[in-house]
Amino acid sequence: MSDSVTHPQGERQNGALIPVSGPVRLDTFGGRIHVEWNPEAAVTPLGQLPFFIDYLKLGGLFDPWVESCPLQWTSPNAPLKRDVLGTVLLSILSGHQRYAHISRCRSDGVNPALLGMEKVVSEDSVRRAFLKIDEQAGVSWLQDHLHHVYAPLLNVPWILDADVTIKPLYGHQEGAEIGYNPHKPGRPSHTYHSYMLSPLRLILEVEVQDGKKGASKYSAPGLWEWLARVPRAHWPAMIRGDKDWGTEGNMQRAEQEGLAYLFKLRLTKNVTRAINRLMQEEDWADAGERWQGAETTLRLKGWSKARRVVVLRRSTSKDIAIADQSNPDQLKLSFSELSENITLYEYAVLVTSLPDEILSIAQLYRDRADCENNFDELKNHWGWGGFTTQDIKRCRLMARTTALIYNWWSLFVRLARPHQHTEAITSRPLMLQAVGKQTHHANQTKLTLTSAHAEAQQIETEYRFIAAFFHGLRCTAEQLLPIQRWCRILSQALIKYFRGRQLKPPAWLLAPG
Repeated sequence: MSDSVTHPQGERQNGALIPVSGPVRLDTFGGRIHVEWNPEAAVTPLGQLPFFIDYLKLGGLFDPWVESCPLQWTSPNAPLKRDVLGTVLLSILSGHQRYAHISRCRSDGVNPALLGMEKVVSEDSVRRAFLKIDEQAGVSWLQDHLHHVYAPLLNVPWILDADVTIKPLYGHQEGAEIGYNPHKPGRPSHTYHSYMLSPLRLILEVEVQDGKKGASKYSAPGLWEWLARVPRAHWPAMIRGDKDWGTEGNMQRAEQEGLAYLFKLRLTKNVTRAINRLMQEEDWADAGERWQGAETTLRLKGWSKARRVVVLRRSTSKDIAIADQSNPDQLKLSFSELSENITLYEYAVLVTSLPDEILSIAQLYRDRADCENNFDELKNHWGWGGFTTQDIKRCRLMARTTALIYNWWSLFVRLARPHQHTEAITSRPLMLQAVGKQTHHANQTKLTLTSAHAEAQQIETEYRFIAAFFHGLRCTAEQLLPIQRWCRILSQALIKYFRGRQLKPPAWLLAPG
């Protein structure tokens, strides 16, 4: 009797599917393809990052940052400081905003080794590492490296922009308080008190405080403390701030220190009266960008003396709708149609110690818009909007770490595109993201890049130019101190502002290192 089965057995109802072995065949609209996996291949989604790594090494930025980190481990199984900080660098450059996103860096088989790392550590290792850093020592460590980046730039006249940005929180974090939060009213938050070097968009310092401390009186102590660490000859030519900075305390301190200021004023009753008086006059000067300006002298209640006030106005020809929300149960709307007899103005009131004409004052304050764009970029495209922990100490350390890496990257991008500031939402896909495959042959390591970006050819040309600059600088690197090499890089990155002039290191930074 034959052992063959007349009818084939059907699929087992309770049996598990057996995975397909070997390459997987897939039918697509472009024809059949075969897919297979190669987990051993050394590939990276950030194929152009080695150019940035070369920049960090030549500029003497990454190694000193790692070596001076005050992280102390007691366990012999603890990860290396280089692995922890290298992982943070890779995560922030990748645009991550959560510690949980760090695990995505583990698929990178190229860049960790190029940073001198042994491995990419886990998100928990990064959290524990920052927890072990003493806050005072950690803040001092990051402040020193932030200062190293921009110190040579303080030799030329510059402007300091001060502002506060709000970071909403969604847990039970230390310092999560309900304060001023225009976008999410009633939501607990942290406040980021930041100081920026204008117009280069470099962060000088950032302080993280609880949500109720959003006023400038909480920023001012940190600002003057920062200025105390800078030699007086390298102070800014002026401090700029919004209407929260136009207070007696801030203006009086600036006047005592002999530092010029330009602040916006709140529309108090006395300020409104001054606007009414000026609006009845015809002596309004051109302030640029369709604005007109007039000035007066005011001594408001609480002020120790009279100060120069500039009122700016600009007419608009658009009909408007006014929403009255004084009654939450009933929204009241009123409408105004403009005619020849009605002129609608938008206006701003500035207080300043500057002697410049109205046109210059107005332009100086309009330039402050870059500051707002900068904070928006740091919150939405960098790590200021995330990397939240239960304790505020790690939030403070990560905020400064993000600012430092942001400064490094911003200056690196200017090496390729010196005539503009390119935000991360544009620069990272263009200058970082490319599939890189690493191979070894004849005792050489080769990285082959494939970019799907529409401007891939252009960025290749720009990277070849950067490589030529690095090669020329490396030929003379042995004759230069690290800070002198960094000044050469800054001079090239900011050639738009210095027009080929070479920056010189500040005298207090010329110690050999």
